[in-house]
Amino acid sequence: MKVLKIKDNSLNKKENFSKIRTVTEKIADKTLEQLEREGVFIFPQIVKDAQDLSSDQMILQSVNDSYRLGNVMGFIGCGDERLIIESRFSGDGEDYFFQYLLEKVLEFPNIVDLSVDADHNNRLFNFLLFLFPYYLKTAMRKGLFKNYIRHSYNDGNIKGTIDVARHITKNTPFIGNIAYSQREFSYDNYLMELVRHTIEYIKRKPYGNNLLTKVKDEVKLVVEATPNYEICDRKKIVDVNKKNVVRHAYFKEYLALQRLCILILQNQKHQIGSGSRQIYGILFDGAWLWEEYVNSLIGDIFYHPMNKGGRGAQRLFDGNIGLIYPDFISKNTDNRIIADAKYKPIENIGNKDYLQVLAYMFRFDAKRGYYLYPEADGTIDLQLWMNKGSTYENDVTSRDDVSITKHGLLIPKDAKNYEEFVMRMEMCESEFRKIFD
Repeated sequence: MKVLKIKDNSLNKKENFSKIRTVTEKIADKTLEQLEREGVFIFPQIVKDAQDLSSDQMILQSVNDSYRLGNVMGFIGCGDERLIIESRFSGDGEDYFFQYLLEKVLEFPNIVDLSVDADHNNRLFNFLLFLFPYYLKTAMRKGLFKNYIRHSYNDGNIKGTIDVARHITKNTPFIGNIAYSQREFSYDNYLMELVRHTIEYIKRKPYGNNLLTKVKDEVKLVVEATPNYEICDRKKIVDVNKKNVVRHAYFKEYLALQRLCILILQNQKHQIGSGSRQIYGILFDGAWLWEEYVNSLIGDIFYHPMNKGGRGAQRLFDGNIGLIYPDFISKNTDNRIIADAKYKPIENIGNKDYLQVLAYMFRFDAKRGYYLYPEADGTIDLQLWMNKGSTYENDVTSRDDVSITKHGLLIPKDAKNYEEFVMRMEMCESEFRKIFD
């Protein structure tokens, strides 16, 4: 097996990719939207709905004789070639930081790593399974999916379209019944049956019941809504869903769940990426994971508007004009703080980042702003004071009341094992939060 490990947010020489030429040719300078169509699973949900991922973003973007990587983590394979994209905080050992983010944000079981061995397909399959509770909960916030289903009847209470051929077959000689069919709005439809099949499949896994415990209420609703479930119908249900993709914009969360269920059920025998030319893999948006992780640390003292979820929208101007979604707005109205989560090195925070946060601060009458980023080297906070005056009058001086601070959370890089990493992260989290207490 040919394997290449690289870090997110890095620049790598093209010559370093020579041993995985097939994978490189298939993904280089291709957008995430293109890769998604070709079979790569991208989290969160559909890339076009993600806040921090743009559909034209690339995994490997050519820059002269190098490839530049962004905020994406995960892995992609083709044939016997594997490209592993780790967090830049992984050091020389296991990628504990990526695992920690998945555990904190998505409640992934503590068995996830990106090590590559003969069981690589099983690891990819586990990623898909562990995502199921999150996708199910997100979709069912919209309620159970209802759809028109044509049911066939054979009785004396005719209400729909008479089925002549079936009537002749079933009711000869005539005994008073009429064979007919009727379109009815039903919860027990092709999509809910697909979800039910996925649930029943996961239940048979050693860790299945523990995994589904997180969504036991949603699982109960699905089971109650699908009384016609039959395990022998699984292939037929998968085929029907592949032909009937959810298209209504209101149910876009169900579209993501439908796609995930199909991947799980199609690959139940671990035939992920079968064929020497087929590309496959799973990628996670590091910026989204980082923002949600930061929210778990400071969510009790900050509001957290969510662009992707459409919750907490704010406006710049009167008349409902100028839609904005600051990452974090402090709940303290007397000393308002605006904070922005950035999954990138401190030296890469600038230019448009400054303009964005300053606009948010002006909108909410905030005197303090923060960039919250993961720190590798223990760099002290950098506080930037707003200027006043103009170079034309030669009177530029710094103000003493408006500032933006780059505040990093130190990520341990030399932990001996995951348990030690978690212990040290908890200490770093306490130190990180002190500035807001």
